[in-house]
Amino acid sequence: MNEQLTTAPDGRTTLHMERRLPHPPAKVWRALTEPAHLAQWFPAEMRIDGDQISYGFGPDGKVTELDPPRLLAHTWGEDELRWEVRPDGDGSVLTLAHTFGDRFGGASFAAGWHTCVQALARLLDGLPATAPADMGLLHEHYIAILGLTSGTTQGDTTRVERQLTRPADQVWQALDGDHATPGTPPPAPFTIPTVPPGPVHRAEPGKLLEYATADGMVRWELAEGTGHGARLILTHTGETAALPAWRAHIENLATTLAHSDTPPA
Repeated sequence: MNEQLTTAPDGRTTLHMERRLPHPPAKVWRALTEPAHLAQWFPAEMRIDGDQISYGFGPDGKVTELDPPRLLAHTWGEDELRWEVRPDGDGSVLTLAHTFGDRFGGASFAAGWHTCVQALARLLDGLPATAPADMGLLHEHYIAILGLTSGTTQGDTTRVERQLTRPADQVWQALDGDHATPGTPPPAPFTIPTVPPGPVHRAEPGKLLEYATADGMVRWELAEGTGHGARLILTHTGETAALPAWRAHIENLATTLAHSDTPPA
């Protein structure tokens, strides 16, 4: 597959994925649209009835473009999916464009669709389904491919946002958060060597830790994420030179979590 993220005209993010399949477009189209085939690879119970799509849960979607056996575009909640099939010799090229609002969830979507399209390919090949890949490691693979490791600085504020592969309680334990006590220094995993920590101001288990620094404040927040675990948002005010160190520290944490034995959420 070829995967990349682009910015849609409305400011949202679009994930692009492409794969060549050694099957004619009509066969690929049936796998994309017929319930018996969809049940074997699509991540929900997708049923198309006219221009309405049901997913077995939540609100229905709507078909926005339809040109068999070339194009199917539809909504899923606030997201938009566009499936295109084009002939390529004796086979086809399948392209997916998934547009969504949460850029930092891009690796979770990519890992999920990668797994789904692999199952689709095996279905077309007449092969049995296989056990899914390690989703935590696949997620981290896509973090690197899609360039979702950077942070930002604005004024005197550094911010790093990172989708993780484990739920908040497991991340909190990995950070030794149960030993965070207001009025005392934070546990070492919440710190970096270049920023001496002051006392903890707030500690909400599994959710939030704040502590003072010489020039400002560091805040770790664990929020609801996309697909594979908690969303980590780190904010450091008062200094901007620490961004590379924070980024490296969080990447080390994410790698450790992805390689842990507990299955991802």
